[in-house]
Amino acid sequence: MKRSVSLITILALLVLTLGCTEYHARGAAAGGAVGGFAGAILDKKNPWRGGVIGAALGAVLGATLTDISLRASREAAATRRPVEYRTTDGRGVYRADPVTYDAQTRCHKIRERVWEDGRLVKDQIREVCEGEKYERRY
Repeated sequence: MKRSVSLITILALLVLTLGCTEYHARGAAAGGAVGGFAGAILDKKNPWRGGVIGAALGAVLGATLTDISLRASREAAATRRPVEYRTTDGRGVYRADPVTYDAQTRCHKIRERVWEDGRLVKDQIREVCEGEKYERRY
């Protein structure tokens, strides 16, 4: 039973990581690492089980948060208006504000901020470009 659960979890993580963009893979990897570490610490009886379950949940959550961030920053760049997402209970807020546009590179700078329980936990500038990438490098 334990072996099959571990195998299914590992396969799910591989599919999740391989079927995503580079940003989703980074979010899934970071979430998986944090979730695995937390799960191993919290499950006193079987740290391996806690680590695997925590890593799986963390990877899904990390990829989902990355997707929300990418969508909002692209929407803010396309509309050139602020975009805000809130959790249903109102405790979490994500806001993307357009800052500048560089006509030469066709890139928008978007300021992303995340609040949890009214406390600012993330404040960064993301660059969203209009062009499409056809090679591994620009």
